[in-house]
Amino acid sequence: MSYLLPHLHSGWAVDQAILAEEERLVVIRFGHDWDETCMQNQQILVADVLVYVVFCKVRSFAYVESQLLEVTMPRLMDEVLASVAETIKNFAVIYLVDITEVPDFNTMYELYDPSTVMFFFRNKHIMIDLGTGNNNKINWALKDKQEFIDIVETVYRGARKGRGLVIAPKDYSTKYRY
Repeated sequence: MSYLLPHLHSGWAVDQAILAEEERLVVIRFGHDWDETCMQNQQILVADVLVYVVFCKVRSFAYVESQLLEVTMPRLMDEVLASVAETIKNFAVIYLVDITEVPDFNTMYELYDPSTVMFFFRNKHIMIDLGTGNNNKINWALKDKQEFIDIVETVYRGARKGRGLVIAPKDYSTKYRY
């Protein structure tokens, strides 16, 4: 789904996208575009991983689960972003940045996850308190479209009021059930 959203191919283009928007929130998904498996169906993807497990005789399910997550996370997030882009176009614009093609921000924003979503408003990074301890970014795939729209609306409203840190509408501190 990443082909449906505009891509930024250089650090200068990212800076210009953030600088050029005066009234709308800039949502940037940093991640990997080159991963072909991100564009495949989930059924094909699961089948490939299961075949990989059988042939490689991997006995650690945690390893397989982490590999599956790394491959599916950008695809899931891109599906959500592409599906809500039209809905939020009046107050937010979404861009994709491939972190292998544009490594300029990897160290500055600690972009090591397969998919990272960050928010900017009037040339300022807007932080969001999701209850996870990392207020700079969303580094997991949101599967629910309405949940993402609610987050974007909350960030936009807070940023319009001049807040640099916005509280998320939902607490994600218990996202992982241990």
